[in-house]
Amino acid sequence: MPSQSTATEEFWSKAMGVFAAHQIKTEPDDLANWGTDWTKSFRVDPLAIVFPESIDQIVHLVKRAPEWGVALVPSGGRTGLSGGAVAPNQEIVVSLDRMNKILAFHETDKIVHCQAGLVTLQLQAFAIEHGLFYPVDFSSSGSSQIGGNIATNAGGIRVIRYGMTRRWVAGLTVVTGTGEVLKLNHGLIKNATGYDLRHLFVGSEGTLGIVVEAEMRLIPQPEEQQVMVLAISDLDRILDVLRAFQSTVELSAFEFFSELALQKVLAHRDVPRPFSNASPFYALLEYDANQFEVANETFERVLEAGSVVDGVVSQSLSQATALWALREGISESIASFTPYKNDISVRIGEVPGFLKDVDRIVTQHYPDLEVVWFGHIGDGNLHLNILKPAELAIDDFYQRCHEISPKLFSLIQNREGSISAEHGVGLLKRDFLNYSRSDEEIRLMRELKRVFDPYRILNPNKLITA
Repeated sequence: MPSQSTATEEFWSKAMGVFAAHQIKTEPDDLANWGTDWTKSFRVDPLAIVFPESIDQIVHLVKRAPEWGVALVPSGGRTGLSGGAVAPNQEIVVSLDRMNKILAFHETDKIVHCQAGLVTLQLQAFAIEHGLFYPVDFSSSGSSQIGGNIATNAGGIRVIRYGMTRRWVAGLTVVTGTGEVLKLNHGLIKNATGYDLRHLFVGSEGTLGIVVEAEMRLIPQPEEQQVMVLAISDLDRILDVLRAFQSTVELSAFEFFSELALQKVLAHRDVPRPFSNASPFYALLEYDANQFEVANETFERVLEAGSVVDGVVSQSLSQATALWALREGISESIASFTPYKNDISVRIGEVPGFLKDVDRIVTQHYPDLEVVWFGHIGDGNLHLNILKPAELAIDDFYQRCHEISPKLFSLIQNREGSISAEHGVGLLKRDFLNYSRSDEEIRLMRELKRVFDPYRILNPNKLITA
């Protein structure tokens, strides 16, 4: 055992009854790595990182945690953006990295039974190998894990057609805060036997239980997809474009990004500008390639109506990939600017007015800061990214951004929207939950927390306060 503090030494002596030495990490670099997520804005101070390799080990750890006086932070790929996987107060990080196997494939049911640590991209690849498709997709699919996707009800770029992660969870195995193992739904399509507890754990951010296994539904592979990027000069016209295409083709994606977002991608990646002239806004559409004729006809109509000013259509898979890079490359291209991220949603019809209201507030309070807009406008989900100037200290930057949050969230509350569309609540938005949830809802959420985690050891102070 490495030389550590007294608290760490005590944990080693206790944990060795549950884990082997290779399953525990306490070195500072390891604590810093596994003790945080992509927010990078919270203090990180875990006591240790453990890597269970079986459900029994997790059960033993959960049952002993109260007597040891430690709390547990479940950890997947740590790609979250809300501080949900941060361990700031000497918690034990429970990494699912080594529980990453596909346990069974039920071919007739098209269900994959896997461990929670399976990387999303691996599930997608497995589906393709079997002539099937796992449709939940996002830029972090190469790092994120299925357990984390379930805990945050991950969305991504094709929600308009395929929905959120919840839709694809056929069954769950969960360890609660008392160490009970719940096996939920067993992959059934029809199961009218009362409360479906499975859905309580989807989106619970590890506060009710640790997802250890999942049964995930697959579907037949879709048709080859075609991608179209449109230049739009007036934000008010974007819903006209969405309605026009929805009435003629089945969209897999309808994405939105601003000119500033495009500039950041072009500066970061070797990709060509889609049009010779810049436009304030852009939309990216994806649909079945066999619908190309009617899609082209629809484009001609919206062009003639003045709803769009230009457009480009992919003619090959490589061109489709290049066009997607304009949208998918945004997060990576702005990462060096330490963006303050707002992941918000309103009803689709509210999007243009909401965008204008938010832009007015941000411009009024932060005229010196760059604001990058993009999002899944086809499902009402917008990403507002405020970029940190190089000369501004990180703490001062986050303080300024945090001060504007209540103003933004009030706009969301007035439209009955969500302060977190797909990134979760975690630490970042916990204190603002009342802008999206009523007092009665929050009270019931706390009561559910006490039922499943009476000792308050699972991801404490995330999502809701005790």
